[in-house]
Amino acid sequence: MPHYSRRHFLRAGAALAAPAAVGLPLAGLPRGAGAEIVFNPQPGPWRTLEITTRYEVLLPTGTTKVWLPVPSIATDYQQLLDNRWSGGADVARLMSDGKYGATMLYAEFSENNRNPVVELVSRVRTRDRATNFAQRTSFKEDSDTLKFYLQPTDLIPTDGIVRKTALSITKNAKGDEAKSRAVYEWIVDNTFRDPKTRGCGIGDVKALLESGNLGGKCADLNALFVGLCRSVGIPARDLYGVRVIKSQFGYRSLGAGTPAITRAQHCRAEVYLQAHGWVPVDPADVRKVVLEEKPQPTTVNDPLVQAVRPKLFGAWEMNWLAFNSAGDIALPGSAGPKIGFFMYPQAENREGRLDSLDPDNFKYSMTGREIAA
Repeated sequence: MPHYSRRHFLRAGAALAAPAAVGLPLAGLPRGAGAEIVFNPQPGPWRTLEITTRYEVLLPTGTTKVWLPVPSIATDYQQLLDNRWSGGADVARLMSDGKYGATMLYAEFSENNRNPVVELVSRVRTRDRATNFAQRTSFKEDSDTLKFYLQPTDLIPTDGIVRKTALSITKNAKGDEAKSRAVYEWIVDNTFRDPKTRGCGIGDVKALLESGNLGGKCADLNALFVGLCRSVGIPARDLYGVRVIKSQFGYRSLGAGTPAITRAQHCRAEVYLQAHGWVPVDPADVRKVVLEEKPQPTTVNDPLVQAVRPKLFGAWEMNWLAFNSAGDIALPGSAGPKIGFFMYPQAENREGRLDSLDPDNFKYSMTGREIAA
């Protein structure tokens, strides 16, 4: 099972112990002439983040089963603290999918349950990430994990149009860093964030490329990065999570604007480079800045976009937490089909799987906050 290992956690070296100066953040500065635009996440002090997920059964039809994602990633940028839950569930316990190590709170409610609510509180510690591309890492991932993250999934194939596209993108690049950077830049230049996409998207890479309409959201665009990299032999993976607090750099589009984070889910990506280990990547957030940072959409040439574009190959601001890296996941105890990824609460009853993006039939809420040390 490709868990994040203790070796991965301990690979943080001197660069993590002595973070570089960040400079003046964008927050509070006028976005015009003379204002320095800074986006420069660097490893530094840990912060404690807490999220609360509340699910309520709206339409009891037989037994209702519920699965709530729980932070499962423990590494050099995220430490797991605790989980606690309350409510009226007839059954409630932590479970794992058994393949990716994705943890979840599983709850059951009988049709006649008088208090059909479950509330989960999870706490983690996070710190920003930044890759020093001038320095090689001593960390080496085990070969089985690397092979695992080269495999295709139902939504992320590595042959056909995916491989053909990747070969075209990387034809002039030498080495895994140059190839993965070429993929990143191609996605930034050739895709767009589509505000009409439901949720975070589906993540169907083959369908996206075949359509010729390269629009979507994070689960689409970052899955495209993962699939293109895997198809040319570079291990990569999606990480599914949620934004919890504002961006310290003042980017409205790259943080949670309020404590209500019910729609703040966000998928990111990592690519494994031989010289640098697992490198954080997020081309989808570059396109998010293009679309959302200003009242009207801008272009990749805008200074606000140019400030984040080079950083989001190699760095993440950890005002976000990671749930898991699971794809094609079979929910334990479910009679329904596998799901492409596990980032939203899931539920099913006697009539089948409920649509987690349907507010009339699926009621949940999420709130987030930073807990002062």
